Formats: sequence, structure tokens, C-alpha cells
Amino acid sequence: MERFIPYIIAAVIAVAVIVILMSGYVKASPDVAVIISGLNKTPRVLIGRAGIKVPFLEKVDYLHLGQISVDIKTDSYIPTNDFINVKVDAIAKVRIDTSPEGMLKAERNFLNKRPEEIAFELQDSLQGNMREIIGTLDLKTINTDRDSFSDQVMAKASKDMEKLGIEILSCNIQNVTDENGLINDLGMDNTSKIKKDAQIARAEADRDVAIAKALADKAANDARVAAETEMAKKNNELAIQKAELKLESDKKIAMADAAYEIQKQEQEKTIQTATVNAQIAKADREAELKQKEVEIRTQELAASIEKQADADRYAKEQKAEADLIQSKKDAEAKRYIAQMEADAIKARGEAEAQANLHKAQTEAEAIEAKGKAEAEAIRLKGMAEAEAMEKKAEAYQKYNGAAMAEMMIRIMPQLAAEIAKPISAIDKVTIYEGSGGESGVAQVSGNMPVIMKQVFDTMSEATGVDLREIMKANTYDAKVTKNINVTGLENNK
Repeated sequence: MERFIPYIIAAVIAVAVIVILMSGYVKASPDVAVIISGLNKTPRVLIGRAGIKVPFLEKVDYLHLGQISVDIKTDSYIPTNDFINVKVDAIAKVRIDTSPEGMLKAERNFLNKRPEEIAFELQDSLQGNMREIIGTLDLKTINTDRDSFSDQVMAKASKDMEKLGIEILSCNIQNVTDENGLINDLGMDNTSKIKKDAQIARAEADRDVAIAKALADKAANDARVAAETEMAKKNNELAIQKAELKLESDKKIAMADAAYEIQKQEQEKTIQTATVNAQIAKADREAELKQKEVEIRTQELAASIEKQADADRYAKEQKAEADLIQSKKDAEAKRYIAQMEADAIKARGEAEAQANLHKAQTEAEAIEAKGKAEAEAIRLKGMAEAEAMEKKAEAYQKYNGAAMAEMMIRIMPQLAAEIAKPISAIDKVTIYEGSGGESGVAQVSGNMPVIMKQVFDTMSEATGVDLREIMKANTYDAKVTKNINVTGLENNK
């Protein structure tokens, strides 16, 4: 323990020293000078930095370094150099001189004083300096040349302020008044003079303007006359050129209109011809379409008849076989039931069982025979119907041409109506002279027999029936020569 006593004492002393130094730590703002005095003959000055004072041995004082406004105002009228009493109101901006010599002077005069106190102490000295300057200047100089007046006040007061450690920054004259209102009179005199000069200058300017305007009007009139004369000449030449150009233009327009009318008539003729040809072609295409529809319907009808006959025959055969199988199953079921009943009866008695068994067998055989007969009848009926359908189909095949001819003859009015529809849809037809002297109407009406012939030929190719031969069947030639041949019928010779 005794070994640590020296260390403890040293630590205590170090802490005490640190506490003492911290208590003497001083910081100075940029606008305040901290003066530390006591140990040295010359005080230490801190401006905008930190320092340490020795506690109990040094003292800290403060000096304001910021800008200070001092109101310099004369309390009474002061006579000028021309013996006119005036009052002057001015304001001066001052601050502490931060040079070493200025700081020493300021420390002796303004240490620890507020800015207001410093301004109050400087006010008397500055007012005295301003009064001295007022006495050396006349009223007009003071009022009109205020910058010179303030510069002289600053120069006069700088010497006194330097002794106090003060620096003058600026001095501004705010207001100057005289005792008898001479300044206002001077202003009125100047105003009258300025107005007079202005009126004279205005009259001279009006005169010069009138003279210049007259000269300008004369020159403008001369220029206008010359320009109008030149314009009249140009307009005359322009009118002549326009008339010549218009005459030439009218000739070309007339020629162009005549050519346009001729071309227009040619185009209208071409368009009308193309329209009629297009309508005829449309009618032809619609007729061809109807022919194709007739062919398709004819083929579908023939195929439908053949398929229906095959389907009916197959259905009848299937139904006959199904009925036969069902009858056999019914007979076998009844036989099985009878066998079961016979076994039950056999248990009650052999004789009665034998009799009942014989009876049941007889009934079963009868039922089976009946079922077979019915099944055979159904099968024969189905076969008969199928054979009938087959015969009917063969008949249809044999008499297909005549039947198809009859059908096509029945739908001939409908075909004629459908063929006429495209022609009935034509709203307007322009007729031109046909080739070879044939009229356009004859060409349009002549297309109808051609279209009908194409329909007959198409139907004959689709069905194999020659409609022309059928239609000749009752004619005198047919009855005499007996040489009409219709597909599907025998030849009559």
C-alpha cells in the first residue's frame, strides 16, 4: 500500500491542475476582444480564439469590437460660412481600432463598456467636429455637396477618434434644415429657372420640329407625286399585259373544255359498255352457279335414295335376327323355369313329378316351336322387306333416268325463276348498237335461250338423262319411228 501512495498523490495533483486549468479556459468571439492581464506588463488579447488565464493571478476583461452607430445631431442652429443658421442631422459608423496601438488606447477608454455607452461618449466629440466643419462651408455647399461635407467631418473627427482608439467607417448626412426656410426658397428659385429653361428649350424644339416637319412634308409630297406617276404607268402596262394574258388564257381554256367534253363522252360510252358487259357476265356467273347447285342437289338426291334403301334393308335384317335371338332366350328361360318346377314337384312325388314334367316339357316344346315360328316369320318378313327394298332400289336404278327427268321437269319453273333473278336485278341498261348491225336488246334477250340450253346440258350430263329425247317421247315422230331412247327404259322399235 505504501508503494502506491506517491502515485496517488501525483494523480491528485494532476487532477487538481487540470481542474484549475479548465476553470481558467477562456474563449473569445470574433466581435469581442478578451483581454487577459495580471502577470505580464502588456495584456494578452484574444480575438476569435481560445486561451487560458491563470486562476487567482490573472483577470479577464472584454472589449466590444463590433460596428457602433453614433447619432450626430446638432441641438441648436449653427451659423454657416455665409451666416445662415442651420441644423444638421447625421449618423456615423465607428468601431474599435484592432491594431496593437489602437487596442491599447481603446482598453484605457472603453474596457467592459456596452456599445450604447461607447456611442454616448463619442457623440459629443463628433458633434463638435461637425460644428467646426459647418462654420467653414456655405449653405449651398452643405446642401448640394453632402459627400464632400461628410468627408470633411470624417477627416476632422478622425484625429480625435484616433486618440481614443476608434476608427470611423462612414458618415452620412441625413437632413439639413435652416432657420428661415432659405433652402425651400433656393429650391423654388431653381425650380422656376429650370421651368423657364425647359419652356425655352421646348419652344425651340417645337420650332425645329415644325420646320423639319414642313420640309419633310414637301419632300414626302414630291416623292408621293413621283411615285403615283410611276405607279400609274406601271398599272397601265400591267393592265395591258393582263388583258393579253387573259385573251390567251381564254383561248386555251376553250380548247381544253372542248377536249374535255369529247373525252368525257368517250369515257361515259366506255363506262356504259363495260357496265352492260359486267351485268351480262354477272348473269352468266349466277346461271352457272345455279347449274352447279342443280347438279349437286341431283347427286345428293341419288346418293340419298341409294343409302336409304341400304340402311332400311340392313335395319330389317338386324331386327329380324334380334327378334329370333330374343325368342330363343325366352324359350330357354321358360325351359329353365319349368325344369326348376319339375325338380320341386319331384320332391313331393315321383308320379306327380313325372306327369308334371311331361306336361312342362310339352308346353316348353310348344312354346319353343311357337317362338321359332314367330322368329322365322319375323326373319322371313325382314328378308321380304329387305328384298322389296332391294327390288325398289333396283327399280330406282332401272328407272333412274325417267325419275330424275320427272324431278327435273318439276323443278324447271323454279330454275327458270332463279335464272331470271339476275336479269330482274338490273336497274338500268344502256343499249348500244351491237356488232354486225344487231341491236343491243337482241343480244340481251338472246342470252336467255343460250343460258337455258346450258342448264339442260348440265342437267343431262349430271343425271345421264337426255331431256330432249324424253320431251320428244309423245311427238308424232316418236310414235311413228319408235326410236326414242331414254336411259333406264327399254327401246321401242
